[in-house]
Amino acid sequence: MSPPYYEQLAKWTEFVPESEIRRLLLTKVKYYFGGGKPGSLPIDAFKKILYQIADELDMDGIDVLNYGPTSGTFSLKETLEQRMREKDGISFPKGPDDILISTGSQQMLYGLLDVLLRPKDVIIMSRPSYLGFVVPVTKLGGDVLTVPTDMDGIIPEYVEKAIEISQRELNRTPKAIYVVSDSDNPKGTTLPEKRRKKLFELTTQHEILLIEDSAYREIQFSEIPPPIKKYDTDNEWVAYLRTSSKEAAVLRLGYSVLPEKIMIPMIKVKGYLDLCTSSLNQKILEIYYSKYIDDVLGDNLKIYEERRDVMQKTIDEHFPSQGQRTNPTGGFFFWFQMENGKFDSSRFLEDVAIPNDVCYVPGQAFYPIRGHSISSYDSKLHGNRIKTNGMRLSFSFTTPQIISEGMEQLGKLLQKEA
Repeated sequence: MSPPYYEQLAKWTEFVPESEIRRLLLTKVKYYFGGGKPGSLPIDAFKKILYQIADELDMDGIDVLNYGPTSGTFSLKETLEQRMREKDGISFPKGPDDILISTGSQQMLYGLLDVLLRPKDVIIMSRPSYLGFVVPVTKLGGDVLTVPTDMDGIIPEYVEKAIEISQRELNRTPKAIYVVSDSDNPKGTTLPEKRRKKLFELTTQHEILLIEDSAYREIQFSEIPPPIKKYDTDNEWVAYLRTSSKEAAVLRLGYSVLPEKIMIPMIKVKGYLDLCTSSLNQKILEIYYSKYIDDVLGDNLKIYEERRDVMQKTIDEHFPSQGQRTNPTGGFFFWFQMENGKFDSSRFLEDVAIPNDVCYVPGQAFYPIRGHSISSYDSKLHGNRIKTNGMRLSFSFTTPQIISEGMEQLGKLLQKEA
């Protein structure tokens, strides 16, 4: 006789852990630097947009409140194409049809992996990396291969070494390389232009898909290099992912420029995930991107930049000198890493920081739960490796005063560990 249904759930439920960030959202402390929530949103602009839509409902309500195309409404895609073409120099051989609208960019990450992965396919990513991509790779049967990073992000020379090692030791050319190119999550690093060009060369040379996650492209306080996608003029080698959540509002809408070879299966898998993205949300964002973003985003960026500056200043003043922080040009995060490799930021969080009213995300959350790695000092394939001495600190949702007080508090606590 078979056991009850709840005793034999899908296999992945046995080894995929709860998201550390979602778990920490339940933590009640005065100084919360955990989740990466937007803390400055163009509320007045959205009031005007919603009033406009309400006034027009009699004319087009049957479409705005209805099902829409699985790939997204053409008018929104047309608006986004024009913006990415003019601002980022991206080519669209098939025009708006090169764009796929998704219900959040997280859906696009999951869908891409669902389309790409066969059992044991290798995916290269940085160490540490965005956990929203790391975990689905393992859940869907892929083989993670991580490479070292520095204060400028992923290092192309190690990516090249990883490709060679994968071919030699695993008998597989990697299926994809995952990169967060602008103010990455979790470290806040931005790839220099030279590295972007080299990564694109590697993808074309080895015929590997490059997944460029550019969630923070619009949240920048100074000029940064063009997207890697700019070099992909034939739209063949780079899946380019963006989100409205940071630059507009958390309406759960992502937009991606995808190679033609994977567009049809991506539309297919999206249809099974949600049928279509909300038509109402697409209309709201079409108006926002066509009429408001350039007038209102600058004010929000000033707020984020001030918070970034305060966090940077207080880290430098109060954190141990036996540690190193990143220097984000934008985005939502700093990464601080103690020099002592034995420092356990997860244990410190539970035993010291939270009892003293401070919360952050331990670095361990951004490493794969299983997989392979390469090192900087040899050309061998190693087992999964997790560093415990880092932490992600978010400045996006917290006021300058709280940032200043909280970083000083955390710094004093860390000094005792140095």
